[in-house]
Amino acid sequence: MPAPTPAPQPLDDGYWNALFREEEAMSSPAQPGYTGDGVPHETIATPSSTSLSPRELGWAAAEKAYREDELVELDVVGVNKGGLLVQWHGLQGFVPASQLNHLSHVSQENDRWREMERRQGQRLRLKIIELDRGRNRLIFSERMAVNRLSEREQLLRTLRPGDELQGRVTNFTQFGVFVDLGGVEGLIHISELSWSRVDHPGDMVQPDQPLTVKVLAVDPQEQRIALSLKQTRPDPWHGVEKRYTPGQWVSGKVSRVVTFGAFVLLEAELEGLIHCSQLADGSFLHPRDVIQPGEQVTARVLQVDGRGRRLALSLRSED
Repeated sequence: MPAPTPAPQPLDDGYWNALFREEEAMSSPAQPGYTGDGVPHETIATPSSTSLSPRELGWAAAEKAYREDELVELDVVGVNKGGLLVQWHGLQGFVPASQLNHLSHVSQENDRWREMERRQGQRLRLKIIELDRGRNRLIFSERMAVNRLSEREQLLRTLRPGDELQGRVTNFTQFGVFVDLGGVEGLIHISELSWSRVDHPGDMVQPDQPLTVKVLAVDPQEQRIALSLKQTRPDPWHGVEKRYTPGQWVSGKVSRVVTFGAFVLLEAELEGLIHCSQLADGSFLHPRDVIQPGEQVTARVLQVDGRGRRLALSLRSED
């Protein structure tokens, strides 16, 4: 019977501070092969902003906000019989009276007009509900924005550490993965992606990929949610000393070669290390002179330390 998974420990302010310090440190310079938002360089093909007119830039921003279901705050710049006029990135938008909050109870036309006039100059939180560049239509809703905020607040109030739920990858950077949980984003730190080492989150997930995640911590006031992907799966290090013993011969695939040795994947997310001193008899300049990533090897277990999450292997002949 597998050992029970320990309950997640609450995360203090030091955890969050460490995450954001790491974000700043890792965002510049970017890791070779990746941009700051975690997308490989070769996949980016967007026009330069200098080649677009202000109007085209406005429509591009509107399409992004519409696609990503973002909320925006805009000032009311005009009123007409049907609703309110707003300006955003040089584009004129329209908020129909039927999409204004707390206006449905006003039945008399004159009263509705006065109520809309009262909102002139006010700032409203809005959501784009219709976008048609060809017809020059940009329609906003206040009611749907309020409903969206209510959904976020409800989710933040009800989430508890240990909950498992479905989400979808919205973005990833060098320090982790952002996941949409249904109106609010959570963060999977890179250390919580896998039980084995991850060099970059882009090696583990893809944009828009659905994921099952576990909640580690929730901060409703700051709207922060810490998530884990690896803790939705059994920890391969539990009971490792019963499965592997010194002197045992095991087979696996070389997952990484580094200056001090090579890592061998023995099980899903369980790696053993062959130190450079145990790679071969004789001398060599670099472990890659002896072994390559992807190579299948048979190695001898030297030491197993479940608590320290270390499993030492050797390719050398027994002494």
